[in-house]
Amino acid sequence: MATGDQLLMALSALANSHRLRILACLTTKGRTYISQLARDVGISRPLLHLHLQKLEDAGLVTGKLELSSDGKALNFFEVTDFNITLNPSSIADAVKSLTTSPPKADADTLSQKGNQHD
Repeated sequence: MATGDQLLMALSALANSHRLRILACLTTKGRTYISQLARDVGISRPLLHLHLQKLEDAGLVTGKLELSSDGKALNFFEVTDFNITLNPSSIADAVKSLTTSPPKADADTLSQKGNQHD
C-alpha cells in the first residue's frame, strides 16, 4: 500500500500527457536510452529529462547510466512494476499517512462552505 505522500507524487507525475506518453512508450518498447526515447516520444532531450525526473521521483521509472561498446555513456530508463489502486477506500487509507497539510486557501474555503446553509 502506498502512503498518502507516495500516492500524491504518483498522481502528480501521471497528470501530464508527455509523462503518460513516456510511460506508454517504455511499456510497449521496453528499456531504452534517452536519445531514442526522445525521438520515440517526439520531445527534446532536455524536456524529456525533466519529465523523467518527475517519473523517477515518483518511483514509476528507473534510470541507469551504462557505457556502450564505443565508450559512450548512455542513460537507460525503464518502467518499474507499479500498481496504483484508486478507489474511495484506498484514498481514505492513504490520507491517514499524509505528512503535508492542505494549502491554507483550501482549508479556508472548506471552512466557509461548512458555515453556509442552503
